[in-house]
Amino acid sequence: MNYRHSLIIQWSEEDQLYLITIPEFSQLVMQPCTHGENYEEAVRNAQEAIESYLAYCQEEGITPPQPMIPQVA
Repeated sequence: MNYRHSLIIQWSEEDQLYLITIPEFSQLVMQPCTHGENYEEAVRNAQEAIESYLAYCQEEGITPPQPMIPQVA
């Protein structure tokens, strides 16, 4: 699926992992919300986290957070 939620990807020297934060979910889950041993794995894990949460929202009748739309100057 093609999600339009924001991802903040940061390398953690301490954990030796790429940590992913999804800003739209910051009020819902502890941040960072997922990680990966490499960049690609971290992004895949983030996509799975978004997909799982959106499926949960649909099942429970909850309105999910909308993707942020960056303001272009």
